[in-house]
Amino acid sequence: MGKYFIRRFLGLLPTLFVIITISFFMIRLAPGGPFDEEKAVPQEILVNIEKKYHMDEPIVMQYGRYLLDILRGDLGPSFRYPDHDVNFFIVSSLPTSLLLGSMSMGLALFLGIGSGILCAVRQNTWVDYFFMSIAVMGISIPLFVIGPVLMYFFALKMHWLPTSGWVDSRAGWITVLMPVVTLASYYFAYLARLSRASIIETLRSDYVRTARAKGLSGPVIMFKHVLKGAMLPVVSYLGPAFAAIMTGSVVVEQIFRVPGLGKFFVQSAFNRDYTLIMGTVIVYSIILIIMNFIVDIVYSFLDPRITYK
Repeated sequence: MGKYFIRRFLGLLPTLFVIITISFFMIRLAPGGPFDEEKAVPQEILVNIEKKYHMDEPIVMQYGRYLLDILRGDLGPSFRYPDHDVNFFIVSSLPTSLLLGSMSMGLALFLGIGSGILCAVRQNTWVDYFFMSIAVMGISIPLFVIGPVLMYFFALKMHWLPTSGWVDSRAGWITVLMPVVTLASYYFAYLARLSRASIIETLRSDYVRTARAKGLSGPVIMFKHVLKGAMLPVVSYLGPAFAAIMTGSVVVEQIFRVPGLGKFFVQSAFNRDYTLIMGTVIVYSIILIIMNFIVDIVYSFLDPRITYK
């Protein structure tokens, strides 16, 4: 198994290389540039700026230079914010996005799997209908609607929570409530439906009937036998879901003014800041690749039938 994990980890590098290559050429070949302004820049100044950032070179040479910089851990300077490089923006904002995403995923896992267990055990009762109705609403209503609605009621009407900010503000940790609930709503809904369907299917399995015939109690059957097999679809979903919850936080960060990486991702797209766009794409890609790698590892512990050779 150890050799498989090493090969699997080394296999992540070509995937990341392909993502960087495609993203680099798509961004550079798109219309416009980072130095395009409403007021035309004099040609002499534009030539000097492009020479400073090596943008006067052929695109293949720019690509090779960028790959060498990445190998050194340098994501390059920001074209629109010359006082800082891309590494500064990512290091200063990524922990905030990771904290927001981790708390949201933790809440979604706790509520989603808990609701799925209740709905599966109480299938076709009011408990099942109640939680599944909430899940349908969570999937159907987009985040940019849920966020402002929560802000309107809990901040503007009831004055229970601040409208925006983060933990380093004067309001403290209470500022995380609305962003976390907003971001977790969709993933709670999906996890609740996914875990309910998987648990119901597992409860009808032959080995569960055998466990009941042996006289095992309901909680023992559920937590020792059912959940271990029923969680396989949930675990397979968590890999891309965690990366998606990081990219999905872009909308939530904009709504609640959270100083995360999403703010720079949006600004860099509007400003055509090539290096900052590439930096955020690389970070999000690495998160997705690593989470899928972790899912492969967790799979082997949940299902002994899976072997890695």
